[in-house]
Amino acid sequence: MSNTTLNLVAIAIFSLVILSLVGPLVQISPVVPAIAAFGMLSIATVDTLQWQGRGGTLLLDWVANFSPEHRQRVIRHEAGHFLVAYLLEIPVTGYTLTAWDALKQGQPGLGGVSFDSQALEAQLANNELSVQLVDRYCTVWMAGIAAEQSFYGNVEGGADDRQTIQILWSQLRRPSSEAELKQRWATLQATTLLENHQAAYNALVSALERRASVEECCTAIAHAL
Repeated sequence: MSNTTLNLVAIAIFSLVILSLVGPLVQISPVVPAIAAFGMLSIATVDTLQWQGRGGTLLLDWVANFSPEHRQRVIRHEAGHFLVAYLLEIPVTGYTLTAWDALKQGQPGLGGVSFDSQALEAQLANNELSVQLVDRYCTVWMAGIAAEQSFYGNVEGGADDRQTIQILWSQLRRPSSEAELKQRWATLQATTLLENHQAAYNALVSALERRASVEECCTAIAHAL
């Protein structure tokens, strides 16, 4: 099971244990928690086997999006990716801000900003990867974390971004310790770019808040530079 589904199952089991203990006091039959437990485990199994854990991801994201603070943090995180990609001339092909939007666009997990990675994939296929290209993509991948850290002083998202670099380093047969160094380096580079283009970042955040198209977001950035 995915971590998301496992977390939901753990929460559900804990809730059912409490219900089974309290149930007799409020005249709830012990059969009710048992049926509920069976149903939840069945749903979790189907979610894992058929939907690759997307159901759990959708549920958690739906609950989280009731918080305006969470929605704003997601926007600022994705704005970091978007702006740094624009500045480093890596084409942005789309973006999503919720798991539901990501599902509708056929993207895994929570979605986010999508980039044109053909140049990177071509070099990987030909075993002739340039350091400069790797640095550019790593800086873009870590830009969401950099944006969160700069604005909030802490980071909640970005696990998938870190994993992307770890996977790349694994493909290159390089030690994971090097990947961690590259993550830190790329975060510093992204932070510098965001700090030097604060007006463009704020303009992009405003554009994402109103769900502007990629083209409109790029125009907002260009006008603010």
